[in-house]
Amino acid sequence: MAALWVLRAVRGLCSAALFLCQLSVLSGRAGSLMTTKLSQPQSTLAKSLTSTSTSAPYFKAVESTEIPSYVIKCPSNGLCSRLPPDCMTCNTNYSCIYGKPATFDCKVKPHVHCVDESNLEQENFTINMTCQFCWQLATSDYVCTNSTNCMTVSCPRQRYNATCTVRDHIHCLGNRVFPKMLYCNWTGGYKWSTALALSITLGGFGADRFYLGQWREGLGKLFSFGGLGIWTLIDVLLIGVGYVGPADGSLYI
Repeated sequence: MAALWVLRAVRGLCSAALFLCQLSVLSGRAGSLMTTKLSQPQSTLAKSLTSTSTSAPYFKAVESTEIPSYVIKCPSNGLCSRLPPDCMTCNTNYSCIYGKPATFDCKVKPHVHCVDESNLEQENFTINMTCQFCWQLATSDYVCTNSTNCMTVSCPRQRYNATCTVRDHIHCLGNRVFPKMLYCNWTGGYKWSTALALSITLGGFGADRFYLGQWREGLGKLFSFGGLGIWTLIDVLLIGVGYVGPADGSLYI
């Protein structure tokens, strides 16, 4: 009988423990559901506040009032036909004959003011110019970059790639900036007359070679007494005809 009573007591304890466990689980789920329901309005409110606070007010874009850089080259209230090419836009006349005078219809660019011969302001006008491309102009009508890295005294003569720009008062067809192959033509400040005078008077001591920047040849002439005079005579002849020049490859002044 005692054993039966103990068994019943154990079963009662197990049933009570199981009931408590189920009650704790149910209470936890209910708490999480309540927390979720309460947090949803707060998150929605937070989103609305965030979206409202980060939205920037709308402002209409202010139109740019900057004056273009080309206006500096354009004289105000001058004759339209005498404006620089950068101040106008012209229609290409494809029917013109190369080398012949031609008429082109042009229009001034924005912010440019010009007048006709009657001192009346106008926007559309015509100009007369020779029918030719910019790269076909005479050498006096454009300016090119110079190179100091090529030899001016060489056989055959060396060329370099130059970038040329047409002068402001010249009108032509095509690009006003173009590449061109030019002969090396620059000077380092050496005078031909000074080099020849040194070769005649002090050539035996290598003064002419030292002046031209040719130090090794100058030392050779100095310690050989001008090659016993032979080297001196040869240098006088070579400098006189311009065959021997500065060591940096430049031209005489």
